[in-house]
Amino acid sequence: MTHQATTADDTLPGKPTAASRTTLSHIMTVNDTNLLGTVHGGVIMKLADDAAGAVAGRHSEGPAVTASMDEMAFLEPVRVGDLVHVKAQVNWTGRTSMEVGVRVMAERWNESTPATQVGSAYLVFAAIDENGKPRTVPPVVPETEQDRRRYQEAQIRRTHRLARRRAIKELRAQR
Repeated sequence: MTHQATTADDTLPGKPTAASRTTLSHIMTVNDTNLLGTVHGGVIMKLADDAAGAVAGRHSEGPAVTASMDEMAFLEPVRVGDLVHVKAQVNWTGRTSMEVGVRVMAERWNESTPATQVGSAYLVFAAIDENGKPRTVPPVVPETEQDRRRYQEAQIRRTHRLARRRAIKELRAQR
């Protein structure tokens, strides 16, 4: 792994979307449940962050930290005994940051029915060097039409994040 700080002048070769794509699987137990008897949303969020962090570290070839989580959607409840698969990939890269898309799938551990989507999220990671300072990440190279669509959608989400941050700063400055 590369742990060196890089400058804005460094040109890193692009990496295909598939190079860092990963799936994290975990069987849900009674320890994962909330007061309603279903799996706690925070457990699913941690799994999403873990998978996204692995992808970000792989893509950037070094440490990366969670900067934000957008649009965590819970589509279906997850139950004890479900085998949860968290699929993650880099959708977009900036100079030092990456958006990682996460899809959460669940299937009964003892049935042969197909997994169904139970959640999704978008996380932004910042690559850091050994001093905790931002470092340059390789550009992601979308490979498929779906990857290109995800890349474009990620740019829209980034624009919205930055506009929201700017509007909040301006509002606070007025007070």
